[in-house]
Amino acid sequence: MTAATARNPASAHPEPAGVDNRVVVGGAVLTWRSLPTPTLPDPAAVLAHSAVHALTAARQHAVHGTELLLSTASRVDAAMRTELLEAGFTVGVLDDDGMHLSVPARPRAAESGRLWLLTSGSTGRPKRVGHTLDTLTTVRAEQPDRTWLCPYAPGTYAWWQVVTLSLTQPGQHLVVVEPDELDDWPTVAAAHGVDAASGTPTFWRRTLYRDAAALARVPLRQITLGGEPVDQAILDQLREVFPTARISWIYASSEVGASIVVHDGRAGFPVDWLDRETPGRPTLSVHDDELVVTSPYHGAGLAGPIRTGDRVQVLDDRVLITGRLDSDEINVGGSKVSAGVVRGVLTGHPAVAWARVTGRRAPVLGRMVVAEVVLTPAGPADTSVPDEGALVRWCADQLPEHAVPRRIRVLAEIPVKETLKSDV
Repeated sequence: MTAATARNPASAHPEPAGVDNRVVVGGAVLTWRSLPTPTLPDPAAVLAHSAVHALTAARQHAVHGTELLLSTASRVDAAMRTELLEAGFTVGVLDDDGMHLSVPARPRAAESGRLWLLTSGSTGRPKRVGHTLDTLTTVRAEQPDRTWLCPYAPGTYAWWQVVTLSLTQPGQHLVVVEPDELDDWPTVAAAHGVDAASGTPTFWRRTLYRDAAALARVPLRQITLGGEPVDQAILDQLREVFPTARISWIYASSEVGASIVVHDGRAGFPVDWLDRETPGRPTLSVHDDELVVTSPYHGAGLAGPIRTGDRVQVLDDRVLITGRLDSDEINVGGSKVSAGVVRGVLTGHPAVAWARVTGRRAPVLGRMVVAEVVLTPAGPADTSVPDEGALVRWCADQLPEHAVPRRIRVLAEIPVKETLKSDV
């Protein structure tokens, strides 16, 4: 089945306010208005072959309100495709030849305006969370004109955050990079005047590691981080390269939406934000070291306080998000160790570009702390590259004895997944 252009004015919504914003994708300079509007089944689970196909599906939804789940094919395995078919979605791969469809055995009526997201699967298999274009549009105040870089995998919450901003606000232009452009994205960004970029801490660390000089040539005025724990080291590194840019970190998830936004250049958020109730804004709480969010931007079927599964640590006047509850805590001989705290110490070393901290089985203690690191590139005359012993001593000076890594392995490259995260 080919993807014809939808032309049913009776079912169309008003054009979104950002319809004439510039969209750069696949080397072509377009606008939202000039993107084709494919005819999609309703409800549809669209597996986009490339970034441009994902954008056409997003525009189709904005205009026609088709019930839509959007993803890349690599994030939807055979079992998930079966689940989607059983849930009444027509599953289709959208590419240059159109939609290649698998039809459900028991079709159902569509829910107009519904958007579905797949969670990242950090706590197991990805699950569906329902939203609308309105609940995904969390930036509503008028914004200065920007050209945004969007490096995220299509259909993820972070992708929709950048896409909805461009769809709903005039002057918010978009430069989308494909996975095979990620290593060279600063060149693409500089060529198209990108002055705002959103990415995970891993995305920013990897860019700094690979070519900090190329990054410095991008005229960034707005830098946004999210999707993973944000530590002081990466904030300071970005501030050094971009001393006048606004650097923001955002806590957001498919379930609770964008819930925390911090602009002050410090990791974590102020402790006096806890349990503060403000109409129209999320309420943040901590229960048993877990972040709990009550949000007006939550997914369909979710309401009230929602346990996020993220572990927090209150340190002086800040609340730090250290990692997932099921992976952050390491029990070493009865003493609890936060992998996120150890990771923060390691990434605070000037020669460490990235770190991952985990627990490993050990005799007597049950578990011991181990780590993997990627070192910053050393110059030809640099004799200060630390060995494992030096990094262990660095940790020993700042951590209790049971939290010091017993093994530290050096990797050659910062690992990254399709979601721009590394398992930390």
